[in-house]
Amino acid sequence: MAETLAEKETRTALDLPWNVVVHNDPVNLMSYVTMVFQRVFGYSRDRAERHMLEVHYQGRSILWTGAREKAELFVQHLHGYLLLATLEKAER
Repeated sequence: MAETLAEKETRTALDLPWNVVVHNDPVNLMSYVTMVFQRVFGYSRDRAERHMLEVHYQGRSILWTGAREKAELFVQHLHGYLLLATLEKAER
């Protein structure tokens, strides 16, 4: 059975790499954000702090890139910790 154009576009969109992005907010403490990055992504303290500082100074940080389904799960986990996180298509 031949794949329709809509099915092909959907499969291609799902196959693209996706970024998990955290955005700056005026509510959460830097130490809290660092701890969340360690828990959710298993990052070392140094790596988590680098991402936290990038969020603080640049307004956002790409924390992870990969398959859409896993990226969506990471975004949900971050929302559970009350962080502002989004999903975006990664540039190839």
